[in-house]
Amino acid sequence: MNREKYLPIGSVVLLKEAKKRVMVTGFVAQSNETGDKVFDYMGCLYPEGIISSEQNLLFNHDQIDKIFYLGYSDEEEKDFKIKLNKLNDNVKIVDNNNQNNGVFNTISVE
Repeated sequence: MNREKYLPIGSVVLLKEAKKRVMVTGFVAQSNETGDKVFDYMGCLYPEGIISSEQNLLFNHDQIDKIFYLGYSDEEEKDFKIKLNKLNDNVKIVDNNNQNNGVFNTISVE
């Protein structure tokens, strides 16, 4: 993934071959259901929002077909993306060594 393409929290997207839009709620999410794979984004259905804290949609940037709305972006968000890139590098290194334990019950989108 091109890391310059992380969308801000609150962005609303349509995934390829999907009928419902998704709102971005987090980043660098991991799923035990897919062999501890790390995804670029975590999201929830739009406009329903988070219905259960135990279900999240996980997807990668290349699965986005259309962006309907970009979430709020300011200097704090830009600084966060720098930290996110460092975290992403560390998570992928740990994930490749199979040392992570997933923390989410998820609905993965592949």
